[in-house]
Amino acid sequence: MKHLVLRDSARLRYATFFYLYVMQGIPAGFALTAMYNYLIGHGLSAAAVGSFAAIVGLPWTFQFVWGPLIDKYQYSIIGHRKQWVVLTQLVAMLASLSLLLVHDPVRQLSLLGLVFFVHSVFASIQDASVDAIAISLVPVAERGRVNAFMRGGFLLGSAAGGAGLAYVLGHGGFGRAALTQSLVLLAFTVLTFFVKLERTDRLLPRLGHHDRPTADEENPSLAWLFKELWHSIVEKHSLRAFGIIFGSYLAGSLFANAYSFHLIRNLHWAYTEVSILQGSWGSLAAFVVLLGGGVLVDRLGTSRLQRWVLIGLAGFLLLFCCLSPFWVHKALSFSGLVVLNLADPLLSVAAMPLLMAYCRPKIEGSQFTTYMALVNLCTVSASYLNGWLLEITTAPIIGLGCGGLLLGLLAALHRYRPTPERALAGA
Repeated sequence: MKHLVLRDSARLRYATFFYLYVMQGIPAGFALTAMYNYLIGHGLSAAAVGSFAAIVGLPWTFQFVWGPLIDKYQYSIIGHRKQWVVLTQLVAMLASLSLLLVHDPVRQLSLLGLVFFVHSVFASIQDASVDAIAISLVPVAERGRVNAFMRGGFLLGSAAGGAGLAYVLGHGGFGRAALTQSLVLLAFTVLTFFVKLERTDRLLPRLGHHDRPTADEENPSLAWLFKELWHSIVEKHSLRAFGIIFGSYLAGSLFANAYSFHLIRNLHWAYTEVSILQGSWGSLAAFVVLLGGGVLVDRLGTSRLQRWVLIGLAGFLLLFCCLSPFWVHKALSFSGLVVLNLADPLLSVAAMPLLMAYCRPKIEGSQFTTYMALVNLCTVSASYLNGWLLEITTAPIIGLGCGGLLLGLLAALHRYRPTPERALAGA
């Protein structure tokens, strides 16, 4: 097999990060779309399903633990940080195979959650490694487009895991769906081994030969990493900017979870139908929007696009939830499902390049994974809060509250327009 070399070509760079994110999206789609809707469809309570989703997402909230370790041992002759990607992919694939120990997902919910939790631990390390590689290799002027390709790859993988594996789950059973996922992840792991980040990288170290890193490539100390990470995170401009991003993700995720539950439990949609629609039409629309948004963010800037996204999402939630008596009409409820699938990618395409720009050299892995851990905390918190809130209120009320939160964040963004340049200037 020929070695796949990542050269200066933007096309090859985009393709590499795209397929790495496809691989990350498949298990996420299987767990948080196919299995999430499967459990709702089989009569589990909102609290039980919400707790399952929170357990699956929990390891992604402590990515900040992995970031300093990845940056501490970032240099490798097989490709800087690549050793982390290959190793964690392999272990994540083995964790996926252990899903075959689950014979009845509904009755073995605790075991199901535990296996997905273990998989998420290693998948989160892999994700942190890929993000750090992207920040270190991609020029600032291309980060919006590359982020769009990365998120697009994740969407495609989520579509395959959500819609494709939901079909296998419905027609072939849980065991066949778990085995299919594991075999796909094995194929991606083999492919990653043959990817070279730079021409000088090797597939394997040379026996009997000790490669010494240059002075610039010496792995930094953990003490220095944590000190720099702390200063970069608590810097007031980046902290304010991230606070707005955190709240935006929380609002979008909270209503999306509540709406899926409402469709299956209250409007009696089949769980497979919801999963397939989310993974097909929803993901297709999101993919198109992502690619266009990636170009726009590089041209217009992150702050302007972020304002547009908040205005659009807040307006949609308020209007759509006011029309909740008409959700019984399938055309309207289907349209809402598609639009909700756009929330996460739209927020990502505006927010991720901004967060990347705040990352400092040599700690980019630690800093960005800390940001992502906090973003993931939004989705985990939303899953848990959704289960609790649906016990006392309804999806339309939750949506109206989320729309109000977005309007408040929009006002804060208008008052304070965060840019990395302001932070670096100490404004």
